[in-house]
Amino acid sequence: MFRRSSQDAPADAATLVEDEAADAKKAVPTAEAPKGRPTPKRNASTTNQRGRAYVPPDRKAAAKKARETGRDDRARQMAAMRGEGDPRDLPPRDAGPVRTFVRDYVDSRWTALEFAMPVVILIFLIATLLRSASIVVVATLSLYAVILLIIVATFFFARGLRKELARRFPNQNTKGAVAYGLLRSSNIRKMRLPKPAVKRGQRP
Repeated sequence: MFRRSSQDAPADAATLVEDEAADAKKAVPTAEAPKGRPTPKRNASTTNQRGRAYVPPDRKAAAKKARETGRDDRARQMAAMRGEGDPRDLPPRDAGPVRTFVRDYVDSRWTALEFAMPVVILIFLIATLLRSASIVVVATLSLYAVILLIIVATFFFARGLRKELARRFPNQNTKGAVAYGLLRSSNIRKMRLPKPAVKRGQRP
């Protein structure tokens, strides 16, 4: 006598489905809920990020300040290169104990590369001015001899410097130090920058 009629059954089934759907919707985490807006494209988001970059209020003043700062930095670097400033202001190419040792190693000795270019220029001048067949032959042989001397001297110089670097800086990065020393040794002593800090014959 407490049974429901067949007319009430569809309504109860529909209500039950709606309740389950509502419960399932409530169970969805907030992070998985729809955002309510379309996801921006990659180029649009990148443009927005760039648009939020800092822009100084006075661009001319900021540019002037940057130029003055760069000018001061270059002045300190040149002073350090001439030996008149703080060694910590040296350019990255010349900074560090490894590069300091390489400069002292080069400046403490006579190198064939230092006089190679002046000798080559002198040979060419003599051969050009005198214009004698015998002089040209002698100049050519002298030029070959100078080139051979440069090759041999470069080999022994690089080998000695490499050994000293391995002995003094066993656990440090010395990449490029030998090339740095060869480049410095090819310049005349008075024209070297940073300025030599040791005398010839003085051990670094």
